[in-house]
Amino acid sequence: MATADEITELATTLAKLARSIAEREAAPSAPPVRALPERVMLTAEEAAEQLGIGRTLMFKLLRTGEIESVRIGRLRRVPASAIREYASRLINDSAETAA
Repeated sequence: MATADEITELATTLAKLARSIAEREAAPSAPPVRALPERVMLTAEEAAEQLGIGRTLMFKLLRTGEIESVRIGRLRRVPASAIREYASRLINDSAETAA
């Protein structure tokens, strides 16, 4: 049989082990994710997602010039400000129609 001192020593060792395991599990396993800066230029798909519309409608709005876009090499990009301006125009037009 184990003596009282041996049992106390065993309990102390188990408590240290449990603390050590808890600290390891609490520590982040991966480096923290760095927040990405807000993008200035969006793809047509990203712009459509921000407006909550489909890709086809977005391309129609770009083609008709209702939403501004620019070409960067072979890529078509939509300035984030153009999305906000278009949304503002929609809101203003809606308010004028309701009045």
